Amino acid sequence: MKNYILLFMLIVLVGSCKKDTYPGATLSPIIGLLDIKHLYKGNDVTLTKDNMIGAHQITGIVVSDHSGGNLPSGLLVLQESRRLALLRGISISLGDAAANYHPGDSLVIEVEGGVLKRVGGILEITGIKDNAITRVSSGNVIPVNRVTSNLILARPDDYESTLAIIVKGGFDPLPAPTDVLTGDKTLNDGFGDLTLHTDPHASFANTPMPISANFYGITFNKPGAEGQLVPQFYMRTGDDVVVLSSTIEIAPVLITGFLNDPAPSNDGNYEYIQLMATRDIDFAATPFALVTTNNANASKPAGFPAAGWATGVVRTYKFNLDSGKVSKGSFFYVGGSSKVINGPGSSDMSTSTWIGSFDYSTTDGKKFGSKTSNLLANSGNAFGMAVFADSVVTVDSRPVDVIFIATGGSLYTPGPPAQGYRITNTDFYDVKNPITLGEQPFYRQGSNTISFAYISGAGIFNMLGGVYNPALGRWTKARAQVPVVLSSTSTVNNIEGQGSTTIK
Repeated sequence: MKNYILLFMLIVLVGSCKKDTYPGATLSPIIGLLDIKHLYKGNDVTLTKDNMIGAHQITGIVVSDHSGGNLPSGLLVLQESRRLALLRGISISLGDAAANYHPGDSLVIEVEGGVLKRVGGILEITGIKDNAITRVSSGNVIPVNRVTSNLILARPDDYESTLAIIVKGGFDPLPAPTDVLTGDKTLNDGFGDLTLHTDPHASFANTPMPISANFYGITFNKPGAEGQLVPQFYMRTGDDVVVLSSTIEIAPVLITGFLNDPAPSNDGNYEYIQLMATRDIDFAATPFALVTTNNANASKPAGFPAAGWATGVVRTYKFNLDSGKVSKGSFFYVGGSSKVINGPGSSDMSTSTWIGSFDYSTTDGKKFGSKTSNLLANSGNAFGMAVFADSVVTVDSRPVDVIFIATGGSLYTPGPPAQGYRITNTDFYDVKNPITLGEQPFYRQGSNTISFAYISGAGIFNMLGGVYNPALGRWTKARAQVPVVLSSTSTVNNIEGQGSTTIK
């Protein structure tokens, strides 16, 4: 009997092995560009159905445009995100026929037999003829892909042969009126320095270099001295540069750090904000103001801030900065009259420069803001601070610098009427949407959604380190939030040292 059972099981097993694993399923003829790129391991690869998992085609949207005469000759560039929603691009070596295809064309390309290789640093598929390409449709919209330069610099292979927009780009040094785009220029968007390449024969080579602009373009790589990939950014036509401003706005004061939760948990009169001057300032001659906002659930008045930064009561609190002097590049402080680094019994900071310091736990703000034991929220809801180049702050006042921490609470409503906290042009905020150019003067409106993180725990100084260039009127390295854990014996060197903001 056991032998019959074993024989029956063997017959069933053998019979089942003759069937397809997925009956009726067929392999896709199309392979994603993400998978194509993964086939390249440093040596030329001939594309076959075996190494493409049964596929023999790729598809994508054309992003190349040779009408401006600036892209590498003979390359058809397309991109898609069919695999894992990750956008990837590839260049097809097609010769003169590459100019016959235009941005927005949807293509299917037979690539079996083509060779995947790096040519001058650019990953290309070679050996493809024009008759291997089918144009499915034209005029398709290419989604805007906003990318910061540090991402391209860190992962050049991921962004190669894709169309991106570098927002609020500028040049260092500041261009002279006679300077033009031709050649290799260092483009900075506040996150890194990326090479902008313009061929001397490009139709827009003699376009004046803008003070601030958005740059659309395609990333191509070249080999570095040590064999690494070095990205360069190529605009396609003159329309790929969108000038944002021809004027320079210099922030006279920068917000560079804050302590919102001193240790132990007695905040009243012990919170403070660290700032830096970008020029010599005599506050008696040119008064400023600093306003904080606390949007914890208990803060009143509730709802959206009808008077913005001037709402007052427990929502906003104002310090007047109307006495004392600071020199260019120097730190100074605004906050409680205790002038210690980390709550009761901690190191004295009174020898540092303090401007507008008084006991806010027993004294109302200047013109608005009720006395409070908690100037900056510890609830996880949003709090923020803004500097104004005037001692008078109204609903319409625009700050010279502003930061926000977290996003909770009633912060902005489009209305009508629109209500919220006004921002200014900084490393993170824009009074005009840099892509659509629409007005967006408030935090949480349009693209103004970036905030620093709320870091839970007492005794943490939030260092906001970056690099600001007053000559350019811009952050060449955007502020990054670095938590510095303080003790009662910490000194000012711990919050003004390595990693803090500098001016160039």
